[in-house]
Amino acid sequence: MKKFFVILVCKTIRLIGRLTGRGSSLPGQIALKLDPDILSKIKMPPYIVAVTGSNGKTSTVELIARILKDAGKSFAYNKEGSNQIEGVTTLILEHCTFSGKVKPEIILIESDERFAKYTFRYFSPTHYIITNLYRDQLTRNGHPEWVAHAIEESIRPETQLVLNADDPLVSKFGLGRDNTVYFGADRLPQSTDSCTSLYNDGKYCPNCKQPLEYAFYHYNHIGKFHCPSCGLRSCPTAYTVTRADLDESSVVINEKYRLRLAFSSFYMMYNTLAAFAAASLLGVAPESIVRSISDYTLQNGRIVRFAIGRHPGVLLASKHENSVSYDQSLRAAVAGGRPKTVIIIVDAVSRKYFTSDVSWLWDIDFELLKSENVQRIVLAGLYCNDLATRFDYTEIPQEKITVISDIGEAVSWLAENAVGEILAVTCFSDKGKFLSHVQTQKEAKS
Repeated sequence: MKKFFVILVCKTIRLIGRLTGRGSSLPGQIALKLDPDILSKIKMPPYIVAVTGSNGKTSTVELIARILKDAGKSFAYNKEGSNQIEGVTTLILEHCTFSGKVKPEIILIESDERFAKYTFRYFSPTHYIITNLYRDQLTRNGHPEWVAHAIEESIRPETQLVLNADDPLVSKFGLGRDNTVYFGADRLPQSTDSCTSLYNDGKYCPNCKQPLEYAFYHYNHIGKFHCPSCGLRSCPTAYTVTRADLDESSVVINEKYRLRLAFSSFYMMYNTLAAFAAASLLGVAPESIVRSISDYTLQNGRIVRFAIGRHPGVLLASKHENSVSYDQSLRAAVAGGRPKTVIIIVDAVSRKYFTSDVSWLWDIDFELLKSENVQRIVLAGLYCNDLATRFDYTEIPQEKITVISDIGEAVSWLAENAVGEILAVTCFSDKGKFLSHVQTQKEAKS
């Protein structure tokens, strides 16, 4: 009877939340207050697919959901992205019967990397995709190796791991396990012989702590590695980007399946590859996967197309305190060699902890914007002067840089002075402040 009551309460609050536009964590939070062990009393579906990692969780889940929908699979996932145990509880109870049986065949879960061990205390994923691990929101997560330890506590022997073979911190999870599938990328035209990031989160072996050696890097510490001391190395991949032209947004998987990315970046490539691997393991035909996600524009707000006057533009939303994410956004500015104007907005920092720490700006490789095709750069928002100080320590010509605190005034300046396409780089909490001044375009597949 108690189980029935808890499920009823959760479903009711969730319905009210949908009608009022409220979030999806509150119903689960209340359900867990009423019965902290409620998830142990639920009959779970045959497939539980979880995605975690520093970056790419939401995008990878959305891509998988798109594939499953087109394939006619019975599934449920949390579109709002509430990825801690409260949001996962809401998702599960919303889609189960009052007797406690989950109705869809597949539950697709985005899981916070730090709290996965709590989410998966009462049930285990059948498939567990881990995208990458590197420094991200240091005031919250600390060092990525600490996050790796937290994830390790959530892994069960019966779970099939789907791991990024190009990330040593992630690849390590497969040591000593047979039930593991790897995805990764061969050397590509954009790969480098040395790490080009300002820091390297994979400099030392996560297994024996000795220096790693790399055959090549894709970005940061992601690439083909091996440890001369203990033998840890990039594992053979079942799902591989064998060719790619990121300037043209084209990738080939397993030498056979060609698809176009909606946006050119290593991030998008890896998210797409992870989704391809997960969907394949769930029995979706590769041809169907390609049809579903070729040119698919994400709906989660990470990438938004807009226009300012006659200038088309793309907004890329990153997380504050995640310099790797910002680096990947800046790389988009130089891709293709076409003239671009870049606006970088920092109007709020440390959105969860309300500090004014801007030290993470010094970990971003703004030197990427030295490229000749980047014609003009605008620094905007409350912390525009902090950005300007950071740019003083680059070799970018000062005449390229304009500093405008007010975001609306910055948009007006762009309307008159931008050259070529506009690339806007900002964070989740600031993107709405920019988009309220521009005309957005809805180009996604329905």
